[in-house]
Amino acid sequence: MAVKVIIPTPLRVYAAKKDSAEVSAETVGEALGGLTAQFSELRKHLFTDDGKLRSFVNVYLNDEDIRYMAKEATPVKDGDVVSIVPSIAGGC
Repeated sequence: MAVKVIIPTPLRVYAAKKDSAEVSAETVGEALGGLTAQFSELRKHLFTDDGKLRSFVNVYLNDEDIRYMAKEATPVKDGDVVSIVPSIAGGC
């Protein structure tokens, strides 16, 4: 199934400056795996050394947070959009 993965601005430097990529996947995890297969530099920014999604990386499927779904096992269908949203902290 063709899924569009939106790449956030801070990570585009590791993805040939692309804002999105089309991947074939049946789950969100497969979509992220397909993305990192295309752009290997992204892997270390999205996943820990043991292959788990980093805690500060939020992932949405069609505007729904996958943490409240089946996480990376959440199924996708043709035309779905997976968005990667890194957490941002700071302030005074």
